[in-house]
Amino acid sequence: MLALDTSKKLSFNKLIADGDLVIVYEKHDTMKAVNVCEGSIFQNRFGVFKHSDWIGKPFGSKVYSNKSGYVYLLAPSPELWTLVLSHRTQILYIADISFVIMYLEIVPGCLVLESGTGSGSLTTSLARAVAPTGHVYTFDFHEQRAASAREEFERTGVSSVVTVGVRDIQGKGFPDELCGMADAVFLDLPQPWLVIASAAKMLKPDATLCSFSPCIEQVQRSCEALRTNFTDIRTFEVLLRTYEVREVKKDSMRGHGGSPSQQPPCKRRQTSEGSNKQESMSSTIMARPSAEARGHTGYLTFARLKCST
Repeated sequence: MLALDTSKKLSFNKLIADGDLVIVYEKHDTMKAVNVCEGSIFQNRFGVFKHSDWIGKPFGSKVYSNKSGYVYLLAPSPELWTLVLSHRTQILYIADISFVIMYLEIVPGCLVLESGTGSGSLTTSLARAVAPTGHVYTFDFHEQRAASAREEFERTGVSSVVTVGVRDIQGKGFPDELCGMADAVFLDLPQPWLVIASAAKMLKPDATLCSFSPCIEQVQRSCEALRTNFTDIRTFEVLLRTYEVREVKKDSMRGHGGSPSQQPPCKRRQTSEGSNKQESMSSTIMARPSAEARGHTGYLTFARLKCST
């Protein structure tokens, strides 16, 4: 996914090579992550696609099947990876992720602690934000989930800036060796208030913490715990509304009441007999909210560590 050269920067290779991960794009809600392997095929409703035809093409290419159907081969950015990854747990989506990275002030070179690796959706975006000189330490209490996350970080090319640990952060807190080193901490836990004291020890002075909680009762208890060592405590709910903008056909010869409407003349087209025939249909651009828009995902609570006097 993200071809990482630790001496330079996080960047994509421009041409697809054998072994690369690509996102096969049919439409905005139909995508699949595929590892390119010469000699293999990819099959969908549009036909059979040979991987050998993909090798050497630039990312973004339109490729054709044996039935003349086509798909696009996209570079697997963190945004696309969030849409195609396997959901081992509830994940954060693009609206929440972008808000988190901005509000936590994460930039290249930062050291970030995350508790609740889950499916790795946020972790992948954090890795891109801190690269090439920063690092993300992410923890999950579930050993199999952590192992699956490691494999996917290897697959997506961010493993050099991500360390996955198996640890019960709620019970044990963060490792002492990271004390005072973190530029930001992110918590996605059932009882985040149990970890806030440990998180405060990990953070540098004036650094920030974010806690993601699906229920407002969790937010209330977390905010109560945050008041001891933190200031500037704020909670947000990010709601994203998408719109469909498309061309639609309408009857240009009739108004809403069924009678001819007063509209500009339509174009005439030449028929095979040589006579002119007026088209009865015209098009217009329509915009409306998408029926697929997501509602509530969770609450994001941010706080800044107080500076010791």
